[in-house]
Amino acid sequence: MSRAEARSLCSELGITPEWLKARRLPFHIEARHLTPVGLGTDGRDKLLHRPAARAWLKMRSAAAKSGIELQLVSAFRSYAFQAALIRGKLQRGSSLDAVLCINAPPGYSEHHGGHAVDIGSADCGPLEEAFEHTAVFAWLAQHAASHGFAMSYPRGNAKGFLYEPWHWCWNPQTSLTAEKSRAAG
Repeated sequence: MSRAEARSLCSELGITPEWLKARRLPFHIEARHLTPVGLGTDGRDKLLHRPAARAWLKMRSAAAKSGIELQLVSAFRSYAFQAALIRGKLQRGSSLDAVLCINAPPGYSEHHGGHAVDIGSADCGPLEEAFEHTAVFAWLAQHAASHGFAMSYPRGNAKGFLYEPWHWCWNPQTSLTAEKSRAAG
């Protein structure tokens, strides 16, 4: 899908160009070359952009060697899927403002690029703030950067999203920075 198609979905949902400009969220192009990375907690195949997929699988393996199970809740999402998530929440009575503190508009989610994963733990339900108190989160806080992953939405983040300790995005610069810090340390 193109930027125009994403904006059309936004318009259909009542997300105005003024709102998009005010939030200053970066636009994310939908990934086209996706690699399966296993089943999510919902039993469905999850996909990531190839380099992010390699990094995710390596990180998951490293965690497993430490006795930590990284549960994959969500990965790549299309613009249409993102719109459907928002539409469903609106139909259940949530306000658009409340939804947009949790879900990015179509075209503006890190999931579109196939770089973001929502990670869960057997110790708490998926996508719950209590995730920050799990061994999985503690492991991620200590090791994710060395695999190129960073938590995107800490408390008080500039993007205007609620705190999401489960949402981690792969960026090759993150792992390069971590390697340089280890080498200098």
